[in-house]
Amino acid sequence: MITINQIELNPFVEVDEMPFRSYIDNKAFFFLLKRVSDIILSLLVIIFLLSWIVPLMVILIKLNSRGPVFFVQRRVGRGLRSFGCIKFRTMVLNCEADKRSACNNDQRVTSIGKFLRKTSLDELPQFINVLLGDMSIVGPRPHMYADCNRFSEYIQDYKFRSLVKPGITGLAQVKGFRGPAEDSYNIVTRFYYDSVYIQKMNFHLDINILLNTIFQVFTIIFFKRIIKKGKAKNINSDSSKIAA
Repeated sequence: MITINQIELNPFVEVDEMPFRSYIDNKAFFFLLKRVSDIILSLLVIIFLLSWIVPLMVILIKLNSRGPVFFVQRRVGRGLRSFGCIKFRTMVLNCEADKRSACNNDQRVTSIGKFLRKTSLDELPQFINVLLGDMSIVGPRPHMYADCNRFSEYIQDYKFRSLVKPGITGLAQVKGFRGPAEDSYNIVTRFYYDSVYIQKMNFHLDINILLNTIFQVFTIIFFKRIIKKGKAKNINSDSSKIAA
């Protein structure tokens, strides 16, 4: 069984999509059990967490800024199909929300939004997406269409990520690659870890990713520690960003 710490970066690995289509088709039983687990866990989160967190967010978000409590954005799902990804709104209303991802010190982000983004609690409504079947709890993060179009030109076989359902959390996130990707190293490395997850996916790995995610969120909330993010290594940065 593979664990999180056993997965190290090898940026020279090439992805061949077609053999993995057959590989994924042969994992039908795994995907069935994964779907059953997604339904059970998402129902538990919706009943025991969202049932009281949503009313609390209604008060906090409404008092903090004008606009809806939820932000629904078109994201790319499995097979490049579009779906409405649900989040707690973390920005003031603006016309660039679907085109420009949040960056460090982004003036569009509200004060409550900063906390929600820092702790990833803004992603909690995506358990509704999981229940509806648009997402899985663990998988590559769903991206905006603008980002997918841009990075499919930047990275060969970028659509490889869409062979599986996108996730609320993933291998790239527990490896420290959370938030906007602000340089080439972060963009390429996230794609690398997403492709590694697709190649190695199993229940043991999913459980490891889920437990690591819970640990990181609790560490940020209760111990005020920032999880170390991935940083560029000898690769020139560019201005492109992807929403994760």
